[in-house]
Amino acid sequence: MKRLGKWLGGLAAVLLLAFLVLRTPDTDPAEMRAKYGAAPSQFVDLGGGLTVHLRDEGPRDAPVIVLLHGSNDDLHTWDQWAEALKDRYRVVRFDTVGHGLTGASPDGDYSAAAMVGLVGRVADKLALPRFTLAGNSMGGAVAAQYAMAHPERLAGLVLVDAGGAPKKGNERGNIGFKLAAMPGVNVIARSITPRFLIERSLRQSVTVEAAVTPQVVDRFWEMLRYPGNREATMIRFATPRATLDPAKLGAIRVPTLILWGQEDALIGVDGAHWYNNAIPGSRLVVYPGIGHLPQLEAPGPSAAEAAAFLSALPKAEGADGGAS
Repeated sequence: MKRLGKWLGGLAAVLLLAFLVLRTPDTDPAEMRAKYGAAPSQFVDLGGGLTVHLRDEGPRDAPVIVLLHGSNDDLHTWDQWAEALKDRYRVVRFDTVGHGLTGASPDGDYSAAAMVGLVGRVADKLALPRFTLAGNSMGGAVAAQYAMAHPERLAGLVLVDAGGAPKKGNERGNIGFKLAAMPGVNVIARSITPRFLIERSLRQSVTVEAAVTPQVVDRFWEMLRYPGNREATMIRFATPRATLDPAKLGAIRVPTLILWGQEDALIGVDGAHWYNNAIPGSRLVVYPGIGHLPQLEAPGPSAAEAAAFLSALPKAEGADGGAS
C-alpha cells in the first residue's frame, strides 16, 4: 500500500511538472492591443460590459461591406480584402465574442444567436442602415443566419467556405478543432496550447501553405490565448453543430455570392453546392487548389470577385450614408 502511495505521489509530481513546463499562459491584454489593436482599430463600447474590437475604413458615404471571421480567427484575416476594397467601399470588420481583442462575452453566451445579434448591435452602433454581409467559415454561418432573420438590412450576402452546411463525413478537419471537441482533452487545452499545434491546425486547413506565415501562426496562437478566448472556444465546441434549414435559406432574396476552396478539408465543396442550390439566384465561384481560407490563400482573386459583386449591386433609391 505504501509502495502504491509512493507511485501515485510520483506520478502526480511528474504530471504537475509536465503541466508547469508545458503550460502556455494567457497573453497580456495591453501587449496584444499594442500589437494588433493600433490604428485604425477602435474599441467600441456596446453596453452591458461588452467592448468590441473593430476596424471601420473607407469613405463614410460609400456602400458598406461587413466582414465576419471564422472560428478561432479574428478581423485581421480580412486585411488583404480591406486593403483591396477600402478605396471604393466602407469596410467594417470586428472580432466577435470569444475571439481576438474582443475577448470573453460578459454573459458567457457564445451561441450562433448571440453572434447574429452582435452583427445587428455593431451595425446599429455605427448607424449602418443597409450593408453587404460577408463571412468565412463560422462567420459565414452567422452571415447566412443574419440574412434569414434580417433581410431588410442587407444589400448583399457573401459566403466564403461557410459553416452551416451538412457534412458528408469525409472531411479531414484539423487537429485543433478535433481536440477542442474532445471531453477531458479540451479542459487541458485551456492551459496547454502549444504553438506547434496551432501551426499544424492551420496547415491542415489550407492548401496554399505559403499562406501560413510565422506572423499568421503567431496571431492565431496569441489571440487564442487572449484572456477568455480559450474557455470560449471550449464552450463553443461543446455545443452540437447544427445544419441550417434549407427551407429558410430558400426564402432569402438578397443577392448572394458564394466563394469556396475546391480543396477545403474542413467544409467540403459539397457545402458550396448545397448553399448554391438552397439560395435562389446565388452565384458560385470555386477556386481550384484552394482550401478553407480563400481570403488568405487567394486574396487577390477572392477580393476582386467581392469587388465585382459589390459594384453590380443595385443602389437603393435615396440611399446615403453607406446604404447600397
